[in-house]
Amino acid sequence: MINNFKEDYAFLSNFYEVPVTYEGLTYQNNEAAFQSAKCINKEDRKQFVNLTPSEAKHLGRKIPLRSDWEQVKISIMEEIVKNKFEENGELREKLLATGDEYLEEGNTWGDRVWGTVDGKGANNLGKILMKVRSDIRNSERK
Repeated sequence: MINNFKEDYAFLSNFYEVPVTYEGLTYQNNEAAFQSAKCINKEDRKQFVNLTPSEAKHLGRKIPLRSDWEQVKISIMEEIVKNKFEENGELREKLLATGDEYLEEGNTWGDRVWGTVDGKGANNLGKILMKVRSDIRNSERK
């Protein structure tokens, strides 16, 4: 089991600095792309393109949320994660190299939605990463 996204596995984190494109805009990291998707007005997403992950998370807490956010946030995260690994071949290979390891974003900052704290939580990011890994593996076999 890989139970934190640090050091050798930092590339699994949404805070990893690598460009990712989401709905026509290229962001410097997944966190910025994800936080931008909260915007009601798509034009407002542009303010996230050059932000660091921490800056994006901070701004994402201040903007008015789109009304369907709770219903769409998982599928949006899945699309952004998929794009990250499809657009970055080196990272795709590193993800595939995790084999069949269970991926869990263990954390100390209290995030039980996207990760786990002391093994408790939904681990949605880990589940998405494992799904994307499986999808990539299956598409390469065809």
